[in-house]
Amino acid sequence: MTRGIKHRQKAKSKKKGSKKEGGSSSSLAPEIPAKVWQPGVDKLEEGEELQCDPSAYNSLHAFHIGWPCLSFDILRDSLGLVRTEFPHTVYFMAGTQAEKPSWNSIGIFKVSNITGKRREPVPKLGTDDTEMDGEDSDSDDDSEEEDEGGAQGPSLQETSSSFEFLLFDLLTASNLIVWDLNSHLNVLAETETEGVQGVAAVFNQDPLYKFKHKDEGYAIDWSPLVPGKLASGDCNNCIYLWEPTSAGTWNVDNAPFIGHTASVEDLQWSPTESHVFASCSVDGNIAIWDTRLGKSPAASFKAHNADVNVMSWNRLASCMLASGSDDGTISIRDLRLLKEGDSVVAHFEYHKHPITSIEWSPHEASSLAVSSSDNQLTIWDLSLEKDEEEEAEFKAKTKEQVNAPEDLPPQLLFIHQGQKDLKELHWHTQIPGMIVSTAEDGFNVLMPSNIQSTLPSNGAL
Repeated sequence: MTRGIKHRQKAKSKKKGSKKEGGSSSSLAPEIPAKVWQPGVDKLEEGEELQCDPSAYNSLHAFHIGWPCLSFDILRDSLGLVRTEFPHTVYFMAGTQAEKPSWNSIGIFKVSNITGKRREPVPKLGTDDTEMDGEDSDSDDDSEEEDEGGAQGPSLQETSSSFEFLLFDLLTASNLIVWDLNSHLNVLAETETEGVQGVAAVFNQDPLYKFKHKDEGYAIDWSPLVPGKLASGDCNNCIYLWEPTSAGTWNVDNAPFIGHTASVEDLQWSPTESHVFASCSVDGNIAIWDTRLGKSPAASFKAHNADVNVMSWNRLASCMLASGSDDGTISIRDLRLLKEGDSVVAHFEYHKHPITSIEWSPHEASSLAVSSSDNQLTIWDLSLEKDEEEEAEFKAKTKEQVNAPEDLPPQLLFIHQGQKDLKELHWHTQIPGMIVSTAEDGFNVLMPSNIQSTLPSNGAL
């Protein structure tokens, strides 16, 4: 897989004079050699800016809901288990980070009419020198978008509440609260989207359950195997197990799981074993727990040289665990090798700022997405290796002489930029290739054109 195509989405161009006047050809302008832009390495010269190359995406949309949302989740819907045709509709929930705590709310959102166009991984050569940022090119691209979704842009609808399926809320007050959001989802599902740019309805309801931690926390995960079962962790190094009851509430053991020496940052349940979960911590360690064996870890190991901020357990290859650290490193471990000492099968030092989110693709066992404080969202494919013959073939097809820097890992499949202070990302389990990300300046919905998903043969989603 050639690296030249993987980074075409960010093109370096002049801020002034890059647009063609009156649609005239730009062939008289001096040609600038194509170059792979390296975020954090290359510097913009005076009068230059980065511009997005639309051909790198099957779909790309941005929106915001007022205040920044530091965390969110995509909700499963009844519109189809595997959806590949535009336009798309996405349901998600998010909590705001408002200027004052009393202004915060948790909302459920419906984004409909997400348009896009399926593009060739290797762009076809044009008959002239028209650039992607030309006016004619823009209008052509817009007309292509209309073919799969229409000219009207995405529509955002919302139901919001100061208290909001089963939703958890672990606040600085140390309370973990669960609400039922089914009524909110029904409102959005029944709302007509034609011509609607925003719908809000406020619901006030009592929570289903509340549990008070001894300290604030950020780690929580629902079991993918046992409905209603979850684990929560806090800054007091404690992890609590929530067992659902037949009465629709939970039994929470007041005796926590203890094995870390600093704040618990993230939790992940095993995708195949209902009693097993993993935790990561500011102490730099990852621990594996079996709830049948007591309140101490079944295994614990040093994962990074700094805080372990996030991790993701691969649901298609259950032996693989990915983690991201405060020092920007990413590690992939094969848990079958833990007893042999060194379980690391891949380690990347591409990012230079803290990793804020990491998640395996629900459709490709070798692919994962990562976000970082360096304002980059990267997509990785561990199955890729450098192929000089394939690179030469790509250059011949595109007539480009793009030489990717030698220090770029061949597994780096895609770089997305344009968001400020990225916080979290999620793949859509029902729309192959779609990622939603949140940052200080709002949300992005993106579908890179070089993500060619092959659905699992067992239908696992």
